[in-house]
Amino acid sequence: MRKTTPTSTAFDQAFSPELAEAIVDLCPLGLMLSSNRKIVTCNQRFASMFGYSMEALQGQDLLALYPSEDEYQRIGQRGLQVMTQKGEYHDERLMRRRDGATQWFRVHGNTSDLSNPFGNACWVFEPLNAGADVSRLTPREREILAGMSRGHTAKEAARELGLSPRTVEKLRAGLRAKFGAHNAVELMSRVSGLPG
Repeated sequence: MRKTTPTSTAFDQAFSPELAEAIVDLCPLGLMLSSNRKIVTCNQRFASMFGYSMEALQGQDLLALYPSEDEYQRIGQRGLQVMTQKGEYHDERLMRRRDGATQWFRVHGNTSDLSNPFGNACWVFEPLNAGADVSRLTPREREILAGMSRGHTAKEAARELGLSPRTVEKLRAGLRAKFGAHNAVELMSRVSGLPG
């Protein structure tokens, strides 16, 4: 059987602006394009996850969606370092909704410019149903959990956060006690709302 290749007209019709818009609108995840850590545009699902309209988010600094300025800076620095090397970054973190409540998200970002990864980046946000009251977490505890979600050892987390490994172990033990978890796997399952 002979292979046929689509003509440029068929290709153009298959990927029309209307179809691209429908794909973005139907995506079950939150999509957001940013430029220098400001929201350029997003889909309705992303805006709804944070309790905003799409129009209200356009042009906003991403700082508005973080629980604290410190976390905005720390996560930004970590993401910048990784994206400069790999062009992509992913983690799990708490973000702040418009009403002030926090929500646990799995976040993936991608850029095509390794020399300026935050210049233009595309981000996907997936809300995770926290099984525990994550609003009780301190900023330092959120950082420890974010490192655990990336599979960091206590030594790696200590190096990243400028703490001693012993301090990280104490913080992890405190988190296990706070959420009634016997080990790290159970802790992450409870925080992420996964069966454990």
